[in-house]
Amino acid sequence: MSPNASRKVVKSVALFEATKGVIVLLAGFGLLSLLHQDLRVLASALVGHLHLDPTRHYASGFIEAAAHTTDARLWLIAIIGFVYAAFRFVEAYGLWFCRTWAEWLALVSGGIYLPLEVYELIQRVTWMRASALLANLVVVVAIALVLWRNKQAAKMTQR
Repeated sequence: MSPNASRKVVKSVALFEATKGVIVLLAGFGLLSLLHQDLRVLASALVGHLHLDPTRHYASGFIEAAAHTTDARLWLIAIIGFVYAAFRFVEAYGLWFCRTWAEWLALVSGGIYLPLEVYELIQRVTWMRASALLANLVVVVAIALVLWRNKQAAKMTQR
């Protein structure tokens, strides 16, 4: 892999990580927009809008979970989301500027999810689970190749 190709790979991963950060950030703000609202009514309306049977297991469980969600829990989930988004933005920044620490961070943070994603896919194959595993695997392999290429280039310059 050439240095130019490595930079393109790393910048692509940076954009991918930044996009994940933006999505989680928007979801956090979406949760905060639900503060002081009757979530049971909103959940029931959503189930009805999707033409789902509210007496079925998943739909009724969703409505019941919404009914027991407090403002404090919404805040907690939103704050966790904001921290996660900040982590992704820091990682994306480091990757965009080709920082080695960010490449290692991307490798480790992506690699941590692989066993769980494989387990989930074994439990039940869905296109969403397969896509998540494939995307994460591509990122981990690409970053590993970049790190390996950088190590090889460093060895060559030392000689």
